[in-house]
Order: sequence, then structure tokens, then C-alpha cells
Amino acid sequence: MPKMIFVNLPVTDLTRATAFYEAIGAVKNPQFSDETESCMVFSETIYAMLLTHDKFRQFTPKTIADAKTSSEVLICLSADSRDAVDDIVGKAKTSGGAADPGPKQDLGFMYGRSFEDPDGHIWEVMWMDVAAVTTQPAMTNA
Repeated sequence: MPKMIFVNLPVTDLTRATAFYEAIGAVKNPQFSDETESCMVFSETIYAMLLTHDKFRQFTPKTIADAKTSSEVLICLSADSRDAVDDIVGKAKTSGGAADPGPKQDLGFMYGRSFEDPDGHIWEVMWMDVAAVTTQPAMTNA
């Protein structure tokens, strides 16, 4: 079985959040969804669990961060093409999110943009030409 990732996100309005993620291409799995959570499927291995604040608090004693005012995590999804990156970010914007809260990245062999969901969670969307990466100098943090 391949490794899977489940990103658990606290949301203030589960209905709004579910509709937003459906609009950008995720599919709700009703088997793992109820009035406190929505399981949003991006692929066979990537899931976003949208949890009401009460549900999220069952998993951690820590204060839930306000993602509109502080960073908690940056999540990155791969895309099949540059156009697919633009498409997902465009859908996010027209569905109640914000486009490009961070700078766009265009290195030729790699192209990325980001969006913020209605709760302030930032997602990056990245396309990369893997074959071209092997011809590029190593990326470093200087």
C-alpha cells in the first residue's frame, strides 16, 4: 500500500469549506464525512480532512491557530502543467479564496503559485519538469 497523507485543517464553516474544496477539484468522501468533518480527496494518496474547531480540539490540547493572522503550515500540491497551476488558483479565487498570497515562482523548469482558502490556510500549487531539473544547478538557501 502506498503511503498516504491526511492533512487535518480546522475550519470555521464546514459547509463553506467543503464547497470551496469541491470547487478546486477535491471530491468529498461521504464515508468519512459527517456534520463535524469532511474528507476531501485530491488523489488516491492525498486527503484533506476539514474539521470543525470542536472536532479539531479532540486531537490536540494546543490552541487552534488563526491561519488568517499566523502561519501554521504551507501545503504544496503538484500539478500536471503550468496551465493546471493557473486553473486551480483561478478556481480558488472565484470560490471565495485569495489568489497568490505569496509570490509567484517561475524558474522555467518549475512554476508555482499559491492560494489561501476561506479560513486562511495557504496552499501552494507547483508544476515541475523533472527531466529539466537534472540540468539545473542545485537550489540552495544562501
